[in-house]
Amino acid sequence: MPSSAIRSISITVSDDDGAAAPAAAPRRARAGRRKAARSLGQRSVRLVARWWPILLLLPAIALLLFEASRLRASSPGPPRPVSISSLGRLDPTTRLVHGVREPCLKFLDPKSIENLVFPGGTKIDSVVKRIIYKSDDNDYDTYHSEANSTYLLQHAEATRFNLFTGFQTLADREESFKVNETVNVHCGFYSDNGGFKISDIDIKYMKSCKVVVSTCAFGGGDDLYQPIGMVNSSVGKVCYVAFWDEVTLSTQESEGKVIDDNGMIGRWRIIVVRSLPFVDQRLNGKIPKMLSHRLFPEARYSLWVDSKYQFRRDPIGVLEALLWRTNSTFAISEHGARSNIYDEGKAIVQKHKATPEEVEVQLTHYRQDRMPDEKRLHRSKALAEASVIVRELSPVTNHFMCAWFNEVVRFTSRDQLSFPYVLWRLNMPGINMFPVCTRRDLVNSLGHTRKVKPLLTQNNSESSAT
Repeated sequence: MPSSAIRSISITVSDDDGAAAPAAAPRRARAGRRKAARSLGQRSVRLVARWWPILLLLPAIALLLFEASRLRASSPGPPRPVSISSLGRLDPTTRLVHGVREPCLKFLDPKSIENLVFPGGTKIDSVVKRIIYKSDDNDYDTYHSEANSTYLLQHAEATRFNLFTGFQTLADREESFKVNETVNVHCGFYSDNGGFKISDIDIKYMKSCKVVVSTCAFGGGDDLYQPIGMVNSSVGKVCYVAFWDEVTLSTQESEGKVIDDNGMIGRWRIIVVRSLPFVDQRLNGKIPKMLSHRLFPEARYSLWVDSKYQFRRDPIGVLEALLWRTNSTFAISEHGARSNIYDEGKAIVQKHKATPEEVEVQLTHYRQDRMPDEKRLHRSKALAEASVIVRELSPVTNHFMCAWFNEVVRFTSRDQLSFPYVLWRLNMPGINMFPVCTRRDLVNSLGHTRKVKPLLTQNNSESSAT
């Protein structure tokens, strides 16, 4: 065969055997995966069938653990430690004014405070000159007449009015807002059977006070913080009075805070009140807060300080700075967050300080009375923060506090909600609403140390509470 023929012969080699092996490999892999998946599924089914009771119990156990943690978080627990950074501070609170840092409240120096002479009275010309407080003695015909007995009983069952407050009707309420030379109002202590009982020894002491700084803690409440910052000459001129109930007395004694033979703990005279008239401890606290003129009938001035505060300024110096210097009879802090009564109502509901229903009842009543939706009333900010109140105990301020107290009894216990309404209705002269910065200079804020314990049973003096 010629060599050229040999070169033209092509030899074909088949690749079928070599290609078959790689093509079969993916099929075997997929089959293996399917088999493994079936095997895993079967094992899972067998495990579930075997352990299903435990699987059902696991969510229940988790839920129990969650609820237990919530209960631990909500329980009162031990008292919270007091902020050491706040307790005992005397440095002045300052603010920036035109780029310059100034004290929030300009106090006289100690020597000038020592030389202060109490003024004869304010120069404010007030219409109200005399107050007659309603009681079951001077209101006998209204309370005891057969014609009114059924109505008053129904009225008492629908409100928080009782033998301590007297049974203020809507007609009485409207009459109480009339500004006359002589006013006749309900103002607590209506009946001797109304509760809020104080010993004769303590009553005698309270009658001796001319200037009083007061606070209260009912139901266990807050600790008692000793006042600081007073000058030596003020010590003998000022009474420091703390109102406790028997629950607070027991709580404090268990922590080693015992009243001495003179009825004192440090500078505070402890007045133990028995037979509190309200189930709501917040409402019981309004009595020493708002009715200091009933508790201290001979006093000329009162300074109220909430129990969460440590009072840290000289009381006589405070009177000079907030009342005498400004020719005022009543001083209270502006609200730091809001300035409108209806916005305050929304905030109270959001913070669960009162129910939506009771807030709506109160605000609806105020709307019907045409209470304006204003940020300022009679040249003052409409909303106050009532944790510090400084006032002269005069007929005009006493009338205001009686009307305010009755609003708190009739509606919610949140006194900040009723303050603008009473201010609007009475247009009280001589009010000094000082800025929040000033309030912070008067006190060290230490917060509430423990949850207040409600009264376990309702006193006989209160017919019902809503």
